[in-house]
Amino acid sequence: MSETNEDKDPAAKAAEDTADCPFCHLEGRKILFKNSLACAFYDGFPVSPGHTLIVPFRHVQSFFALTMDERKAIDDLILKCRDFLDIKYHPDGYNIGVNINESAGQSVMHVHVHIIPRYKGDTPAPKGGVRGVIPAKQSY
Repeated sequence: MSETNEDKDPAAKAAEDTADCPFCHLEGRKILFKNSLACAFYDGFPVSPGHTLIVPFRHVQSFFALTMDERKAIDDLILKCRDFLDIKYHPDGYNIGVNINESAGQSVMHVHVHIIPRYKGDTPAPKGGVRGVIPAKQSY
């Protein structure tokens, strides 16, 4: 009888999960900023110029599973990225977001924070911002 992923002990499952994780293997990516717990780099599929991701070095799926130190490290990088993006791209605003689980749009099961620079005219009706994840609820 073969062992299923659910039958494996947590350490073995975690090691297997990290083997194919693109955010555990950052070779070839240009790191914009890093600290001891996280790093920032441009999104490979940007929705706007300067779209950046911040990821913890530790492989963890949910934002809610981050340690307080990891959250602080990510927050520090958000501010550094904002300063950098302001100078390089001159956006008019930002969306900062995290997708948690597939039902919320998470496609890589390693926490990543999106910093999405926004520009006047990049969408016809930006009112409601992140509420647009459910288009019928965006306007209010």
